[in-house]
Amino acid sequence: MLEKRDFYINGQWVSPAKANDYTVIDPSTEEPCAVISLGDQADTDAAVAAAKAAFSDWAFVDKSEKMALLHRLLEVYNDRAEEMAQAMSMEMGAPISMSRVNQVGAGSWHLEGFIKAFDAMSFERDYTATEKTLLEPIGVCALITPWNWPMNQIVLKAVPAIAVGCTTILKPSEIAPLSGHLFAEFMHDAGFPAGVFNMLNGDGVGVGSQLSAHPDVDMISFTGSSRAGKLISKSAADSLKRVSLELGGKGANLVFADAGAKGVEYGASRCFRNSGQSCNAPTRMLVESSFYDEAVEIASRVANETHVGPASEEGKHIGPVVSEAQFDKIQGLIEIGIGEGRLTAGGLGRPDGLNRGYYVKPTVIADVTNDMTIAREEVFGPVLAIMKFDTIDEAIAIANDTDYGLTNYIQTPDDEKRLYAARRLRSGMVETNGQGFAQGSAFGGYKQSGNGREGGLYGLEEFLEVKSVSGWSS
Repeated sequence: MLEKRDFYINGQWVSPAKANDYTVIDPSTEEPCAVISLGDQADTDAAVAAAKAAFSDWAFVDKSEKMALLHRLLEVYNDRAEEMAQAMSMEMGAPISMSRVNQVGAGSWHLEGFIKAFDAMSFERDYTATEKTLLEPIGVCALITPWNWPMNQIVLKAVPAIAVGCTTILKPSEIAPLSGHLFAEFMHDAGFPAGVFNMLNGDGVGVGSQLSAHPDVDMISFTGSSRAGKLISKSAADSLKRVSLELGGKGANLVFADAGAKGVEYGASRCFRNSGQSCNAPTRMLVESSFYDEAVEIASRVANETHVGPASEEGKHIGPVVSEAQFDKIQGLIEIGIGEGRLTAGGLGRPDGLNRGYYVKPTVIADVTNDMTIAREEVFGPVLAIMKFDTIDEAIAIANDTDYGLTNYIQTPDDEKRLYAARRLRSGMVETNGQGFAQGSAFGGYKQSGNGREGGLYGLEEFLEVKSVSGWSS
């Protein structure tokens, strides 16, 4: 079993102020795979102090020096990609093939995107002939990241914050902390100055709350549940620090009859990807009435054909969900959904042949209406709710009738319908016809899916203040 108790503070690996062991569980086997330590107030204070002390110098380091360090980080990341893939596969259950390509790939892809955006970015803008607008780093930033896409979220926060001159404290999820520990090694090996990047483990009640309320933290960037996001916002309010939130989702996928089987197959498989543990998953499939019965059959077939197996197994499949608590929550919502709608695939319990591990059957519940629990609550598991619509305006109304607004989806070859719906859907992102977003696109949501944006230029600007200076030139 791995022992990863130390924290990375002020350029060194240090022991916790006091022992507080936490066991990391491999969700494929339900067996312990590592032990970390959860930090307390003394550890949080040390990390914040290191970041605060480093800020005054790092903020004014030349852009070319920062760029060289980012390129070096990308080299280290790619050189140790297999270690990262193995860590994420073990800690959160991503199948190893997916971990190598998608989980690890998300981190390097975003890092490359930030390097391009940072290279093109100007931090000084002429406002008038004599007035200059300066973009300056906000200061000390606490980064609190989730377990479902570990490198995706760590890179989306740490890299832009550091690139623009902020200093940082990362608190990765205690459920999946090994990837965060490795990333700290990457930052050290890349040669970032002491105090610019710090990492300590902890839970939300402990280190998470301490960072949110800390008077020397200037900004919190958090990805996780909407419930936790509200608590962080309240805690941060006393010091009026900036809070950037990327929270939950309940994405609607508008499937028109002319999309055919391909639209349904894509939507169902996209819902089940990463075992449904994606905030931007299309978990509500809205199908045009004339195509509804056929669509239910197709989605159910996709669910039944989706293989579930251990994370160590090679090939295309989905792994376990991350924890016992997550498994129990999903089972409870499936049970509610069965009582509300019509079960057409999957259901309660583990898939056949899997008696240990947090495995969930890919599940389809049809005849759902938007007032049902299964249509309104974020399941965060491989569970698809299907409902019908008659008109495009009815579909848009159903899609928008939610507390969330992260990503919606449209499937139709009809450009007029597609663009009409895209303009009217209330979400930060709208994916159409399976076309993925470009490198550097803005990632973020409306309503209770959060505020702020990540990725590319938008992600860099998230960590900046705006200063107006008159009389710059006379």
